[in-house]
Amino acid sequence: MLRQIIKIDREKCDGCGECVSACHEGAIGMIDGKAVLLRDDYCDGLGNCLPVCPRGAISFENREAPEYNEAEVRKNIAQKESEIQDKPLPCGCPGTNARVLRRDGASLSSDAGQADSPSREVPSRLTQWPIQIKLVPVNAPYFDGANLLVSADCAAFAYGNFHNDFIKNKITMIGCPKLDNCDYSEKLTAILKSNIVRSVTVVRMEVPCCGGIENAVRTALKDSGKIIPWSVVTISTNGEILV
Repeated sequence: MLRQIIKIDREKCDGCGECVSACHEGAIGMIDGKAVLLRDDYCDGLGNCLPVCPRGAISFENREAPEYNEAEVRKNIAQKESEIQDKPLPCGCPGTNARVLRRDGASLSSDAGQADSPSREVPSRLTQWPIQIKLVPVNAPYFDGANLLVSADCAAFAYGNFHNDFIKNKITMIGCPKLDNCDYSEKLTAILKSNIVRSVTVVRMEVPCCGGIENAVRTALKDSGKIIPWSVVTISTNGEILV
C-alpha cells in the first residue's frame, strides 16, 4: 500500500540515538553507529522521531510499504520488556553478578586521594557492580533508596575528579548510546518502576551523540510515572563542566 513513512538520511545522521528513544514502536535502531528504519510495518508514520533529530536527518516520504502492524509492535515491545528482566547470561559470566563493594569508611572520609594530593592513592568511590546499563540487574538491592548516577562512559576519563564529584554516594550506571545497539530507556524505566529511587544525576559529554543518554533518562522518568528529582551535567572534551 502507498502510505506516509519516515526516511533517514545516513549522511546527515550523527548517531546520537535520540530518534531511537523517541520511537516507542521500536521501528528505529542503531546499526554501525547510524539510525536505520528496522521495519516498515513498525512505523506508524506519525513522526515522533522528527523533532528530536538534531541534524534534520529524518523526513517523511510517501512510498509502498506494509500497513502499520500494531499487533506485531505490541508483541515486540512485550518481548523486549521480558528480555530486560533479571536473567543470567548463557555464558554465566561472573562479571555480571550483582554485588555491593565494601569500602573502608575511614579512607573514604579522609582527604587522601583528593585532586590536590597527587602523591597519595586516590580511593575508588564505586560501591556496586556491575555498572554497565545493559548488565545491571533491575531488582538489585542497592537500587532501593539510591541516588542514581547515569553517565556516558567517556565522562569519567575526561573529568579528572569524577569519583569524588559524581560517583561518591551514588549508584553508578554507564553506557554509550552511539556504540550500544539498544534503547536504554526501557531498562531505566524498569529500574525506576521496581525500586524507590531518590534522585537521578545524568553526566554526559558535550558531543551530540551523548544526547541519547540524556533523552533515555528523560523518557524513563516519564514512562515510570514517578516524580523524581533529576539533573544533567555536561562535560567538555577538555574536562570542564559546561552545565
